[in-house]
Amino acid sequence: MVALYSITLALSAGLVFLIQPMFAKFVLPSFGSTPAVWNTSLVFFQTALLLAYLYAHASTRRLGVRRQAALHLVLVVLAAVALPIVVPDDFRPGEVPVLSLLGLLALSVGLPFFVVSSTAPLLQRWLSSTDHPAARDPYFLYRASNLGSVIGLLGYPLAMEPSLRLAVQGEAWSVGYGLLVLLLAACAVVLWRSAPAPTAPEPEEEREEPVTPQRRLRWVGLAFVPSGLMLGVTAFLTIDLAPVPLLWALPLSIYLLSFVVAFSATERARRVHRAMVLVLPWVAILLSILLLVHAREPLWIVMPIHLLAFGVVALVCHGELARDRPAASELTGFYLLVSVGGALGGVVTGILVPAVFESVPEYPLAIVAACLCLPKRPPRVPPSRYVRWLDFGLPAAVGLVVGLVLALVSLGAEDLEGAGKSFAFGLGAGIALNFVRRPLRFGLALGAIVVAGSLPIGEEGTELRQDRSFFGVIRVERSDDGKVHELIHGTTTHGAQLQDPAGRRTPLTYFHPTGPIGQVMSAVSGPRTRRVGVIGLGTGSLGCYSRPGDRWTFYELDPTVERIARDPRLFTYLRDCEGRLDVVRGDARLSLEQARPREYGLLVADAFSSDAIPTHLLTREALALYRRKLRPDGVLAFHISNRFLNLEPVLGELAGREGLTCLAQDEAPQIRPPRGKHPSHWVVMAAPGTDLGQLVIDPRWKPCRRTPGNAAWSDDFSSPVSLIDLG
Repeated sequence: MVALYSITLALSAGLVFLIQPMFAKFVLPSFGSTPAVWNTSLVFFQTALLLAYLYAHASTRRLGVRRQAALHLVLVVLAAVALPIVVPDDFRPGEVPVLSLLGLLALSVGLPFFVVSSTAPLLQRWLSSTDHPAARDPYFLYRASNLGSVIGLLGYPLAMEPSLRLAVQGEAWSVGYGLLVLLLAACAVVLWRSAPAPTAPEPEEEREEPVTPQRRLRWVGLAFVPSGLMLGVTAFLTIDLAPVPLLWALPLSIYLLSFVVAFSATERARRVHRAMVLVLPWVAILLSILLLVHAREPLWIVMPIHLLAFGVVALVCHGELARDRPAASELTGFYLLVSVGGALGGVVTGILVPAVFESVPEYPLAIVAACLCLPKRPPRVPPSRYVRWLDFGLPAAVGLVVGLVLALVSLGAEDLEGAGKSFAFGLGAGIALNFVRRPLRFGLALGAIVVAGSLPIGEEGTELRQDRSFFGVIRVERSDDGKVHELIHGTTTHGAQLQDPAGRRTPLTYFHPTGPIGQVMSAVSGPRTRRVGVIGLGTGSLGCYSRPGDRWTFYELDPTVERIARDPRLFTYLRDCEGRLDVVRGDARLSLEQARPREYGLLVADAFSSDAIPTHLLTREALALYRRKLRPDGVLAFHISNRFLNLEPVLGELAGREGLTCLAQDEAPQIRPPRGKHPSHWVVMAAPGTDLGQLVIDPRWKPCRRTPGNAAWSDDFSSPVSLIDLG
């Protein structure tokens, strides 16, 4: 029985984690990659999950477990009517795209996702109603559920996406769903044939702690903290440290595996939890100091520290959940509240905080919140009446001491600043560690250290502006000599400008006149490039290749980028360049559909420098769109500089399948490059016979590489994982 239930749970969890990225690919061509699309999908799936857990809780309470099993089988069979998962080829969003997307989600995957999501709490409740020896504590089945989640999480990008076309993926998911129906039917039969669980309470059950509102609120909080911290550490790793594709999967895998360990119900799991409780204060202090001193290197040390620290927090919080789990009769309500906490952590960290704050406070705040989740230790001496006041007063004093030391350090010699900061943070940490027996006092003391260390005490700084959007934190920095402004997203530069009036119109970074795009502009300059389209705005520096009378149109997804590019205190390309420069907001592929046929003589795509490449801009359907918007003698130019992805074979394969001329230049770094220039990687495409000027005889430009056996990307198939290059 246990094996049957475990396999069924693992399959259901895997299906839940497969359907979300799969359906995102289904709707990408129709809705684009705007934040509204992702947020709407996130809200839908989180809401469906909560409703599924609410259904599991309410239906078992009202119907009883055995009648509920019959109802669930009926719903599972009815949901199969929505399969296989497809999006009609002629589907187009309505006047309100968000409502169209919600309707499409509800009709296509709503009911199947709902019934599959409810399986985890239901099967555990079913088992608890049998006479099986494990029925009194069925929480161990949660291990199988989370192992299935990890398999689904990693299985999609590593196995399913690279090997199956999208339509086949939908059919494969349907086959998995059919297998789940059969397994659920078998589980229900086992339930109905088994004897009911004993009704007389066992001694342990009589001593069960009552489920009070405070206890329920604690469950929500213990689920909230690791969920929010997971998104915080994911954003930090993928934006601030290394924009490596699939890096986001590591924190999520650790998060899921921590449930597996915590709910193992073994003595080893309990020992691990006790050890993590002892380690957490030290880890929290170490992590906070690393964040305060902006430690980024060496990457092979810093990244594991953050991942291990998150693992410690997740094991502590989920271990506390497992330790405080209620009797099996309260199982569905327990899981409902855990899902509420997880959803709140995701919504607050992923949606609300980015909308309110310009910085990234959720990561350090989640670390502080994790300290509040530590179990309270018995005091060495009986507490006095002033203890509650000290829980707030002592942390405030710690923050004040650290702030004063930092202020004194800022007045001293610059070469002693590092040592002074180390002393200040070390002093604060040493005091805070004396408070670990009272989690509230320790957590607030750590928070006070973080706040004091974040204050700009004595710093002039080179940061001119920082904004936060759905896509991350974008900042503008001034060089030490004040002669260059640079636009940076995470660790990726997206443009720069000289502040000297004589050099203000010179494109810098990847767009320098001596680089590949400068060579392209010289080769194709003439009447055909009077109208140019550019996917990706950055600072707008490409626009300064325009001439009087030219009209350039930039397609930009992030409104924050446009606001920064238009701020004359930061960048003046859009104001100073000679041609007319327009900006169209929104997903480039959807916006380009509105342009006139044969509109552009040159179309530049500059949207592939981060880890989250918009794959729908690199498909056969996208290439067909670009060609419709180009003149017959028009040219396509792709900027594909990327530290971790090599996109040249993808473009080479697309060009080869369509019979286009394709040239590439991966510029080598110069020993003494002009100021502000970065080496870059570019690909140029054009119809056979198109005049490409000097590019065809320039030895720096070579035919695009193709990977034998690789299929050209399409809306139905793409595999970014196969392009990862960490060398």
